[in-house]
Amino acid sequence: MPTELSYREALNQAMREEMRRDPRVFLIGEEVGYYQGAFKVSKGFVEEFGPQRVLDTPITEAGFTGLAIGAAMAGLRPIVELMTFNFGILALDQIVNNAAKIRYMSGGQLSVPMVIRGPGSAAHQLAAQHSQSLEAWFCHVPGLKVIAPATPHDAKGLLKSAIRDPNPVIFIEAQLLYGTKGEVGDGEYTIPIGRAEVKRRGQDVTIVAYSKMLLVALEAAEELSKEGLQAEVIDPRTLKPLDLTAIVESVKKTGRLVIVEEGWRFCGLGAQIADSVYAAAFDYLDAPIVRVTGEDVPMPYSRPLEDAAIPDKARVMGAVKRVTYRG
Repeated sequence: MPTELSYREALNQAMREEMRRDPRVFLIGEEVGYYQGAFKVSKGFVEEFGPQRVLDTPITEAGFTGLAIGAAMAGLRPIVELMTFNFGILALDQIVNNAAKIRYMSGGQLSVPMVIRGPGSAAHQLAAQHSQSLEAWFCHVPGLKVIAPATPHDAKGLLKSAIRDPNPVIFIEAQLLYGTKGEVGDGEYTIPIGRAEVKRRGQDVTIVAYSKMLLVALEAAEELSKEGLQAEVIDPRTLKPLDLTAIVESVKKTGRLVIVEEGWRFCGLGAQIADSVYAAAFDYLDAPIVRVTGEDVPMPYSRPLEDAAIPDKARVMGAVKRVTYRG
């Protein structure tokens, strides 16, 4: 029987199961041990696994990320928790120049099986330096896989797959999702990296949305159904590699596509998805693709301005009506 868990509980369960299964897996980051993580994702870990497998670090993102890369090269399976992916900017040299490239630069002699995970995107008034959606940055780098799950079920299954993957994986958890709840399957399960899922069936328009924006898209789709528009909502779940086949198959059925992302518009992930769909399914489109994105501004501290900078249900509904010529 499925159990209802919060997003943070699902992540906790995934890491706990993997650390029990494989003694090479360890967790490292700021306050992951005795404080149990900034968002309490590692609650109870020190008690079960001890301080040698749950390592508290100083505020040194480049340092402990580099340490984890070395440990992975030596045969361990580190999970790096960033207090926020905004701080991951400080470790970009280690992530981009080492983790992502070592397999290539060593001619396949060395691999870096590690997960870099933590919260991203906006929460409530965390302002410009703590509210950024940086997934497009990581997707741009060859050698990295990027995952951004929206539901507790997907978070657990994909994190377990990420920990077992022989490559570096960026695992971004939207800050506002930690308290959300959903059914999680009991027992052992994983979800393949690179496979999207249709979260809602429809025939009038395809909406692609991931992470927190999936919940916004589903709310919009439900509201639109009352007006006679049936939207099919697809969650890529993995942003790189992207399951383009699933998206294209849906577009071939509906003929219309709206892409929703919280990140900035210019060079955003939606631009890549739109380009790929135009190349693969141009003849099936009955209208230009519409993108709904975050505004091209640093995230404001002001609550009304913050709300205005992030896509919401009304903007998604408006985009669907434009692409179906009903607005």
